Amino acid sequence: MFEILEKRILADSICLMRVSAPRVARAALPGQFVIVRADEGGERIPLTIADYDTHEGSVTIVTQTIGVSTQKICSLGVGECLADFAGPLGQPSEFVRMPIEELRRRRYLFVAGGVGTAPVYPQVKWLSEHGVQCDVIIGAKTRDMLIYTDDMRRVATNLYIATDDGSEGFKGMVTAVMKDLIEERGEHYDECVAIGPMIMMKFVTLTARNYSLPVTVSLNALMVDGTGMCGACRVSVGGRTLFTCVDGPEFNGYEVDFDEAMRRQSMYRTQEKSALERHKCNCYGE
Repeated sequence: MFEILEKRILADSICLMRVSAPRVARAALPGQFVIVRADEGGERIPLTIADYDTHEGSVTIVTQTIGVSTQKICSLGVGECLADFAGPLGQPSEFVRMPIEELRRRRYLFVAGGVGTAPVYPQVKWLSEHGVQCDVIIGAKTRDMLIYTDDMRRVATNLYIATDDGSEGFKGMVTAVMKDLIEERGEHYDECVAIGPMIMMKFVTLTARNYSLPVTVSLNALMVDGTGMCGACRVSVGGRTLFTCVDGPEFNGYEVDFDEAMRRQSMYRTQEKSALERHKCNCYGE
């Protein structure tokens, strides 16, 4: 069992938990994920690692309550335990394998959308600790939905914020901020990393293409076992069928078939809605 050491509500329906998982913490690297179950009967939920502390033996996850299983996870409190916390899974970010001197000559642009801001943080933190410059754009619908802004300011070279309604930072999409940085301010980047909703990553990739800027995206595909056995997380990348859990979760954005990936994401919306309605009925005795 994996004890919850800390729990914080970051925004509406977004919950941070710091979990005791020493073996996972010792092996974790930026870009990897874990699979979590709230209880013995719970669904397996893939969550990207938002931070890890090898000394304390803890791993931080951020969960957005969307369906029954994520509600179960977020309903647990400090001192309670998760049934399963398997990981680290997936491939780490490519930059962790690069020679440090080569890496320090590069400049990264990270584009984070919504809850995708959480997994951006350990990547920027790792790069900052190794002397690499990183600019970060965080996008959200409103100011109230922004997360990790203070943490990101401590590790990013520059932080830019965009909200749909203009309640904080730039009013508009993250792609407009990208365009302003590159075209108007003359900033140069060697690589862009985008993590967030699939539609956001698609349009970040399309925008980056205008500047011949390499793009890495982290896919949040449907997943069951996390070991490549079930095939549920398959995606088309460069005309090949790959598996997010073992080949990813990070891929070259130019090679990802985003439209297919988005169709697959929505395959079980009806079942998810029905399960949520049944859960509400059971909870309230209706």
